[in-house]
Amino acid sequence: MAPTPSGDLDQTVDPGQVQASGRAVLETGHVDIGPRLHDGKWTIQIHDDHAVPSVWRDPAETVLRVRDTAELQVPDDESYAFLGSAPGETVHVVPQTEKPGVVWIGWNTQDPAVMAAISRGVTLNLRGVQGPGAVTVFLQSGNLGAPRVLWSSAKPYPQPLWVETNTHTHANWVFAKTGTYLLAVDVTADLADGSTATARTILRLAVGDSTDPADAFGATFTGPLPSAPVSPAAVAAPAAAGSNALLFVAIAVIATLLLVAALVWRQSTVRRRAGDTR
Repeated sequence: MAPTPSGDLDQTVDPGQVQASGRAVLETGHVDIGPRLHDGKWTIQIHDDHAVPSVWRDPAETVLRVRDTAELQVPDDESYAFLGSAPGETVHVVPQTEKPGVVWIGWNTQDPAVMAAISRGVTLNLRGVQGPGAVTVFLQSGNLGAPRVLWSSAKPYPQPLWVETNTHTHANWVFAKTGTYLLAVDVTADLADGSTATARTILRLAVGDSTDPADAFGATFTGPLPSAPVSPAAVAAPAAAGSNALLFVAIAVIATLLLVAALVWRQSTVRRRAGDTR
């Protein structure tokens, strides 16, 4: 189910990379989703590395087509129960490592203008999924360790994912049924100047050879979506926040103990002086 992660994820995005125009159906090769700061405007775009030379594409004009070459059977392994599909059931999987004939979907924070503007990273946030079946995005280490679920349409939204600056990552994307899928995503970045930038988009996917990409171009996201973006600081340092809370509790406990000890010492002193007087 989860191939060994590719060891060659190094890439550099050309600051002069052009913005493509017109509709495109990408069904093979390397593509990344990521923030782009273009003409002073924050956007989420698709970095099409399959094109020569590479270009940026508008998600509204792009369909990621997952052909039947991506079909796999769900293994009879309890570790994959989070997929929500029965063992042996056929699903479409965009794998963590590139597979011939399957579009290879990842994400990056490597737009030079973005890297110059953000402080540490961004929050890539899944706000909703609309489609005929479940969608799951997960990572798995090369030694087939336990899967780490990043996004799942079976869980409540929003689902924030912290991505550090100059990151390029690929994961396993699993689609339970064929059909048209719309994924509502946003990106929020704390900028080096102290301000915050946010951009939103809808990713369009046509899963299965029987699905017409034209349906994905014409589809509209009609479901409810959470309105408030997720702060990058809240995602990037949850452990630190927890540690601070524990620190405050520890300080309060120590202060209470010191106060009790002082009161006991004072009462003991008063009794001793009273005895001396008698």
